[in-house]
Parts: sequence; structure tokens; C-alpha cells
Amino acid sequence: MRLGALLGPVNSSDAGSLANQARLLEQEGYASLWSAQAMGRGFMLTDPFITLAIAAAVTNKVELGTAILQLPLYDPVDIALKSFSLMQASGNRLLLGVGAGSTSVDFHLHEKVFEERFGKFNDDLETLRQWFTAGEVDGKSISPWKEVQGGPPLVYGTWGKGVARAAKEFNAWIASGMYRSVEQLTETIKDYREAGGKRAIVSTIVLNAETDLGELNERLTRYSEAGFDDALVMFSPGGPAPSDVRKLIKT
Repeated sequence: MRLGALLGPVNSSDAGSLANQARLLEQEGYASLWSAQAMGRGFMLTDPFITLAIAAAVTNKVELGTAILQLPLYDPVDIALKSFSLMQASGNRLLLGVGAGSTSVDFHLHEKVFEERFGKFNDDLETLRQWFTAGEVDGKSISPWKEVQGGPPLVYGTWGKGVARAAKEFNAWIASGMYRSVEQLTETIKDYREAGGKRAIVSTIVLNAETDLGELNERLTRYSEAGFDDALVMFSPGGPAPSDVRKLIKT
């Protein structure tokens, strides 16, 4: 199982903290770096595209991904332009994790209707795929560079009935390690594999001052034994050192 990390939270008074974090995590052997998206929840996260642009500039090998981008909050052409740009800047290391969203406050901030998110997700996803594959929609073109045309691999952050869809229509599935128990994830990945799913990622494994490395090691082992290909940790202030967490993964 590969180990990745979500970038942030950062020291807002230190302009270089995101770059330093990304550089350190790559040096420690983390396989991927990701950025979450959340707004209006009593804290602020750096915009995921800006976060990953910073990470792309200071790293060379790690994958870079959104975990996850709430697609209905954006204009699909804007996502296409930003994705093509990040692919070019990173040397095609981008994974675009998308989902319908699960928190109403984010939609209220954007003046979007939360209850319509699933229908809008489906419509926006279809449009986004057109931008990625053809570079144009309804006769309007954004003329992508040939090196990035086709877009990045799409990863679906979902649960329930969406898991089978992730297996059939996306390059990978992201499940939440914050909101789902190890037992729930162990059972659900069976459904994902039975539906033909390939890469499975468990995300947002929060590490803080109370994190016990022994318990974390047991948890990561269970994820690996269940068949997850990647585990993404998120460091909070006072949490264990990235080097100590990296040692728990033997690959």
C-alpha cells in the first residue's frame, strides 16, 4: 500500500509553509500529495488548485491530487483550464478527485442549491469529460496542448450506490477514513472490487497530538489487508512526525 498525505493546515503567517511541507513529504518518501476543498466551516483551506500548483513547483515525482473537488460548485470549463494547466506544470502528475459534495454551507456560499447537487454533478461531469477529450464543447474550443489533451485520471469520492459507479466509470475510488470505520471500509471495498474497480484510496486519516503510532500502524495494516492501494494521512498541529508515520508503511 502506498502512503500519501493531504497538504495543510498551514501556518498562515509563513508564506513558504505549503512549499516546505510538500518538499519535505516528497523527501520522506510519500507517494502522493493531495489537497482538500472546504469552505465556511470555521477554518480556511488554501484553494486546491493553488495548493497543488505550489506543490508541483517544488516536487518532481509525487502524484498530485484533489481529494476531493466539489464539482457542482464550479464551471466545468474552468476546471478543464485549471486541470490542463496543472498537468502541464507538474509533468502530468495530476489526479482529479471529484464528488457531488456533502456539506450544505459550501453550496450556500456559492449560491448553489444543495439539494440539486447530484443532478448538477452528473451534468457537469459529462461536460467536463467533453472538455478533456475533445477540448471543445458546442463549437467552443479551449485548444489544449496536445501533451495534456484527454485530461487527468478522474477519481470519484463517493459512498453507497456511488461505489459501483466509481468502479465502472472512473480511474479510482476515494473513500473517507474520517467518516467511515475500518469495518465499513473493509466491507465496501469488496463491492468495489466485485464491480470491477481498480485503484482504491482511503483518505483523510487525521493525525493529531493524540495519535498513537501503534494504533495507527494497526489501522493502516487493516486497510492494506482489506485491499486499499493508497492511504492518505492529514497532519494536524502536534501530530506525529511525517518520518515516523512513513516508517509504518514498508513499501
